[in-house]
Amino acid sequence: MKLLAVDCSASLCAACVYDTATDQLVGRHVLDLGKGHAEHLMAVIDTALAGAGVTYADLGAIAVSTGPGSFTGIRVGVSAARGLALALKVPAIGVTTLEALAAEAAKSFPDRAVLAVLDGGRGEIHAALFGADGAVLHGPAIATLEEASGMARNNAAVLVGTAAETVAAAAGGGFDLGPFAATADIATYARLAALKEPGEKPRPVYLRDADAKPQAGFVLPRAG
Repeated sequence: MKLLAVDCSASLCAACVYDTATDQLVGRHVLDLGKGHAEHLMAVIDTALAGAGVTYADLGAIAVSTGPGSFTGIRVGVSAARGLALALKVPAIGVTTLEALAAEAAKSFPDRAVLAVLDGGRGEIHAALFGADGAVLHGPAIATLEEASGMARNNAAVLVGTAAETVAAAAGGGFDLGPFAATADIATYARLAALKEPGEKPRPVYLRDADAKPQAGFVLPRAG
């Protein structure tokens, strides 16, 4: 089966085509945009498909990063994945950024607990703890620095993500650290999705409300 994976959860706009039968990445394209995922995602997907020598009709599933991460980017990626899956009549499969980051750390530190931690702003940390077998033990959830450092200490966890150094320092140091990244490689999302049984449609994992709010006092009254 050919699986298309997309990731817009951070600054990258990424897509790849993964052959589940051969465990090979057969096409990929990644742009480091910062913003503007909506304007570029379909072109990025088209380039990945062309590199793989396949068309949309050849795809058997769509994978997408569901966050936490960029509010707008996650919405763009999830909406595109669900729309493509509906049009192609194939399953859409969500993978969180935290489980993808943890999976990459687990490759370097096998048989270890992994705590994936992202800087959520406002003094918050977006965290998920995974056991040595990869099973989710906690989260994804918002944690304080104290709570995250306690999980790190209590589980002798490998730390990965943008808040890894901060949590390690608060926990007293001496931790093995994975990449200080906001998202994983697009191939990781594809491989994780291929291991999942299709279930509910993917939904954004935001953990907290958006910063942008409608301004009060500027709503026009309905015409009578």
